[in-house]
Amino acid sequence: MATQFSDLDIIDPIQEALQAIDVLTPTAIQEKAIPALLTTKKDMVALAKTGSGKTIAFGLPLLQLIDRTNPTIQAVIVVPTRELGQQIHRNIESFATQMPEVKIAAVCGGVPIKPQIKRLTKPTQIVVATPGRLIDLIKRQAINIKNANYLVLDEADEMVSSLGEGLDDIVKELPNNRRTILFSATLPGSIKQLVQNYMSKNVIQIESEMETIGHQGITHQYVVVEPIEKLDVLMHFLNTRLGQRGIIFCKTKAAVNKLAKNLAINKFSSGALHGSLSQPIRDRIMGQFREGHIDILVATDLAARGIDVKEITYVVNYHLPDVYEVYVHRSGRTARAGVPGYALTILQQEEKHEIKDFEDELGISFSAFAKADPQTLEENNTLLWAKKIFKTKPNHTITPEFKEKVHTVFHHLTKEELIDKLLAYYHS
Repeated sequence: MATQFSDLDIIDPIQEALQAIDVLTPTAIQEKAIPALLTTKKDMVALAKTGSGKTIAFGLPLLQLIDRTNPTIQAVIVVPTRELGQQIHRNIESFATQMPEVKIAAVCGGVPIKPQIKRLTKPTQIVVATPGRLIDLIKRQAINIKNANYLVLDEADEMVSSLGEGLDDIVKELPNNRRTILFSATLPGSIKQLVQNYMSKNVIQIESEMETIGHQGITHQYVVVEPIEKLDVLMHFLNTRLGQRGIIFCKTKAAVNKLAKNLAINKFSSGALHGSLSQPIRDRIMGQFREGHIDILVATDLAARGIDVKEITYVVNYHLPDVYEVYVHRSGRTARAGVPGYALTILQQEEKHEIKDFEDELGISFSAFAKADPQTLEENNTLLWAKKIFKTKPNHTITPEFKEKVHTVFHHLTKEELIDKLLAYYHS
């Protein structure tokens, strides 16, 4: 087993850049993918869990294989979301700090296209793009990928629906002898069809740690709740995880907004992320989460793509996903860089039977989460109510005269007596 990147024949400038960002030891997928990309000219399908280091697995070989003296686009990396595109762009730039002649551009949707068109008039060897924006640029004849030797489809299983027939528009612009490199966390039928349609017959397939996502250091639990207590159970769980960072997944944008509003009302450090938010707002929320200014992200599945935060300690499925592969992606947000992870799924009674299907399909094991009893849930709600009072800002528009009148009502009470009366009033 390789113990360092020099064992994989990575050139010195890239090794120096990796050392500068404290990346010293290859992961399993990197050990398999890097030699395959450097020593063969075949197409490749790589299956690896989310967070296993896939960007390094394809990014380092691309930097090494491109002609650095040629200022034209030689590699196109297609990703499902702008957030993931930005992340990959930042990462590959960090790998290339000792290769100043290499220029990398990100052309993703959700932001004005004109600055991207202007950027593409300058030397560029590697482009990171979302499908829609790339097709738009092709139709405007603002990008030339006719000499690109490499097409990378990252998180391909998350991108099949957004690609649709658009992949035809991309592929017909590329040379016939290009290499196609596909990375995915799962291999559903749609991906198999994509491989058959767009990749060579002699494709290399590699897998890493894909036997079961249960072997990835993730504890999978579920809890069955009545609809009326679902939010209370969640808030009790979150109160046991104060100070930790986590993601709560909802099926719809409306559900994300509703839940995020409830968390904000109860003074949880949280933010919402979904596709209908403007790009500046999404960037701001992502930045706050990445930098640790907020602890909880409430998100739809697609909006959460590209979140590369190692300190995510838990994931909550507030709604059970419809597709098995989505569960893989959700739980893959946690248990990064060898740190144990946790995934909790909140179910209603009629959904409980689906847990067995998820276990059988994904090869994982769920255990039951011990739901708090009604008294504990009520005490938790009381505690949240007390915190709301504590965090309420004083109303400085109240006149001193009126404030004195209210003070007179309570002046003879001790602090303990006042708390007793507040609690009695809350429960009355």
